[in-house]
Amino acid sequence: MQNKLTVRALQWTGSTLKVLDQRQLPKKIVYDEYTDAVGVNEAIVTMRVRGAPAIGIAAAYGVALSIRKHYAQSNHWRQKVEADIAMLAKSRPTAVNLFWALDQMKAVLAKPLNNFPAAILACAEKIHSDDIAANHHMGELGADILADAQGVLTHCNAGALATGGYGTALGVIRSAYKRKHINVYAGETRPWLQGARLTVWELAQDGIPSTLIADSAAAWLMRSGAIDWVVVGADRIAANGDTANKIGTYSLAMLARQHGVKMMVVAPTSTIDWDTRHGDQIEIEQRSQDELLPASYIKNNSPVRAWNPVFDVTPAGLISAIVTERGVVLNPAGQGVESLKNAV
Repeated sequence: MQNKLTVRALQWTGSTLKVLDQRQLPKKIVYDEYTDAVGVNEAIVTMRVRGAPAIGIAAAYGVALSIRKHYAQSNHWRQKVEADIAMLAKSRPTAVNLFWALDQMKAVLAKPLNNFPAAILACAEKIHSDDIAANHHMGELGADILADAQGVLTHCNAGALATGGYGTALGVIRSAYKRKHINVYAGETRPWLQGARLTVWELAQDGIPSTLIADSAAAWLMRSGAIDWVVVGADRIAANGDTANKIGTYSLAMLARQHGVKMMVVAPTSTIDWDTRHGDQIEIEQRSQDELLPASYIKNNSPVRAWNPVFDVTPAGLISAIVTERGVVLNPAGQGVESLKNAV
């Protein structure tokens, strides 16, 4: 098995941010290069970059590009950078890593420094490198839990393409596969097909065999006994352990409970929203119905409409384990994730 991917979602060049346009995978590997925060914001909104950790990292580099652009050109650079931060904060409302990363940038701006551009860039690069290190650590912690598993099912893409590198859910699967063969199944993940276009492609880059299934085949697959664990990432985790993730995760959790399959959520603690007590308080992003409706319904003034939530919330009671870089919470329904708040 290869040790590293040949493709990364984000590449900092020293003066620009290169973003892999994930909408074109697996047919084409295309990087778009950005020189300012406006471009990075567009990359996030249009889902060129996606996945909560990767969104946060991209936003951090967006601020670095903003201060690089404005610092030497205007006496009002701080107001312009703050405006770019506000713009980036509106790009994706559910991914809490976005706001966490921007708060890190704001904290640097609040310090009495002589070289703000260098400090901001150093912070962005640290967010990126820390995420990769956290993913590797979570991979080992999760692999310990999967020691006896023969088959796992994952949903959407929570791999290197959705993070700084290595991945959250796929990081666990990578680490588990290094120890022993494990059967990996991936749901196609409609309507953007992140599982079909990204997850199985990404695993193939590392030489890890996987089997793609239609989303609607998950229940029958579980009934067959092929699955021991469902392993997914997260876009936001409430203090009680309720977890927002790609639409379809909740239904997988319900199916898993019915069939005696365990459910694992893998995410860095930057994904935990300590101020959100439970999942009902999580804002669920609604995207355009045009992403779901066939063109004929859109053009012909059809009475057909589409409901297109991007995420759903899985109650903590359906989750067997939450794996973070600070440790593992088993059966979070009884305790939430408060034990991780001050963990090192």
